Amino acid sequence: MRLVIFGPQGAGKGTQGKRIAEKWHILAIATGDIFRDAIASESKLGREVKEIVESGQLVTDELTIELVKERLGQEDAVSGWLLDGFPRNTEQAQALDRLLTEEEGELDAALVLEVPEEVTMKRIMGRRVCSECGRNYHVDAPPQSDWSCDNCGGEVVQRPDDADEEAIRQRLKTYYEETEPLGEFYDDKGLLRRIVGVGSQNEVFQRIISAI
Repeated sequence: MRLVIFGPQGAGKGTQGKRIAEKWHILAIATGDIFRDAIASESKLGREVKEIVESGQLVTDELTIELVKERLGQEDAVSGWLLDGFPRNTEQAQALDRLLTEEEGELDAALVLEVPEEVTMKRIMGRRVCSECGRNYHVDAPPQSDWSCDNCGGEVVQRPDDADEEAIRQRLKTYYEETEPLGEFYDDKGLLRRIVGVGSQNEVFQRIISAI
């Protein structure tokens, strides 16, 4: 199975993506993880990514596409995958189509988690993340012991950009302008599955199962 998942920041893509991957025994691939792995590898592409990230810029479509292509070509992705954070815009979606055509494969579905803006604002501003392993928490669902990660014991903190309301609204504006049009792109192909992202994690996951 090959899937993509998108939605505004705070919609729960990471959480639901992991559950989808576990249920269907496929690989959950987040673009951020691809970037971090590339930087850690110190490859030519990794050095390019590091330079861009350290300058505070977005990684270019061309470089992102190349990294995703490389990642999907690895052995552990053969049995299927779910992409979170890619495609980010229609140009990247078209590139993914070309890649799948080259491999004589196809996308099974594109899932969009739909959440009202004020709900995403509350989720993002309450979000906390482990500074070591990246596991996400929320002020309403903190780790078990004194803001130490249940997974690795690392310090759980609020990212600076999650505390800045204006920065969050700008990120959402970018999503609506660049990524939300993917809905029409995939709807035209008959691949779009709209998921109401409000409710408990289990409720949302049951909607995803029904949609797939």
